[in-house]
Amino acid sequence: MAKEPALPKDIAGLSFEDALKELEAIVQQLEQGKVKLDEAISAYERGAMLKKHCEQKLAEAKMKVEKINFSPDGTVSSQPADLG
Repeated sequence: MAKEPALPKDIAGLSFEDALKELEAIVQQLEQGKVKLDEAISAYERGAMLKKHCEQKLAEAKMKVEKINFSPDGTVSSQPADLG
């Protein structure tokens, strides 16, 4: 199975909010249908990378929040979230 290419640095460096904002702008642009085919294809490809980046950021956040431990006797404990 082929390994997925790494995200471009300009996308990888975006915060979740900035990536989502750019993705929303691309979706609006494509929905309006006022771009040339080549531009639409490029925008779609960038949008797919932004979507992947947002999914990765959400997965990272989920991992930080889910630091709850269940012991064999059923007691629940938690660790401080690593938000750094």
